[in-house]
Amino acid sequence: MQLETKRLLLREMTAQDLPALSAILQDEKVMYAYEHAFSDKEVQDWLDKNLERYRTDGFGLWAAVLKETGAMIGQCGITMQQIGEDKKVPEVGYLFRRDVWHQGYATEAAMACRDYAFAQLQFPHVFSIIRDNNIPSQKVARRNGMTQWGSMVKHYCGIDMPHILFRITREDWEQLP
Repeated sequence: MQLETKRLLLREMTAQDLPALSAILQDEKVMYAYEHAFSDKEVQDWLDKNLERYRTDGFGLWAAVLKETGAMIGQCGITMQQIGEDKKVPEVGYLFRRDVWHQGYATEAAMACRDYAFAQLQFPHVFSIIRDNNIPSQKVARRNGMTQWGSMVKHYCGIDMPHILFRITREDWEQLP
């Protein structure tokens, strides 16, 4: 699977992406919404989980690669996420290297993933689940046509983390310019 935008290729990650993925997930400033930078084991587990998602779901978080240089600058994709006790929803998630923030890459990639979720995967709605203190990611969700739908608290690393649920429906997506 591969998606293409004006400046990016989104493709499945491989074991060869581990160094680039580590540079993202081990940067404390990038990972502030997770409250910690990842250890080597956590990065490997993250990669392994996405490789498994490709096999079981046919999608997951994909490497976001600059067409111009071939460098992996982030990840963006679709994952199934639990909201509430018994509901799983497709989520567009994104995480990019700090040196490429504020250049529109997250929005560009998120829009491509949203479109793929509706056009190819035929989901009736798509979410982004974002920490309440992560204003830049909330702005990306809004630029992706999403509106605030609800909230939830995730329990992660012994911390209660409030999250905002952003959502766009297929009907709203079809009305986008």
